[in-house]
Amino acid sequence: MKTSKQSKQQYAYQVIRSRIIDSRYEPGHRIIIDQLARELNTSPIPVREAIRQLEADGLITFRPYSGAVVTPFNEKAYRETLSVLAVLEGMAASLASQNITAETLAELTLLNSRMSDALYELDFPLFSSYNRQFHKLTYENCGNDYLLQSIVETWERLDTVKQRGIMMKPSRMKKSIEEHDMLIQLLSEKAPKQIIEEFARKHKLNTLQAFLEKNQ
Repeated sequence: MKTSKQSKQQYAYQVIRSRIIDSRYEPGHRIIIDQLARELNTSPIPVREAIRQLEADGLITFRPYSGAVVTPFNEKAYRETLSVLAVLEGMAASLASQNITAETLAELTLLNSRMSDALYELDFPLFSSYNRQFHKLTYENCGNDYLLQSIVETWERLDTVKQRGIMMKPSRMKKSIEEHDMLIQLLSEKAPKQIIEEFARKHKLNTLQAFLEKNQ
């Protein structure tokens, strides 16, 4: 059973982490412990312990004279992590393609339609949420628990290294929706696993390439 102290620490951890992930706290943002403690109606101790936990996660860095700050964006780590995710999701999608159902295909189509609506409304966080749901559906029935856990861990690492709320350009978002349509078609046609794996991997790498071109 958790103690009250542990519960307050975990609450503080979740609040600070969510603010970093959704970019309310941007890289370099200084974490003022006393101010957060007052906001969360707790003592500074649970906040301090939460910050130590976030430091272990790589989300917080301690700087001389500044104290705890949000870790700067690490482009190299982002590139490496997204490249690995492309390989893992491609493999998982190819394995799951053998178990695809009409219901799953319909849900994928619906999610892609919602992504299109979110893009039209310029609701980029919602677009990102639907995008993640879409990809999870393509691989969650792959039948390999270790592979699924590796994808979850890689996504968690991606969340910690991208931080700024990195978003695709609208032109890439539109292209991504089109590629989703193609992936749905490949899945519905029961295309060979190798083709599905290559397409799913290339789809993710296209997002990486768009990021690299944007930041050149």
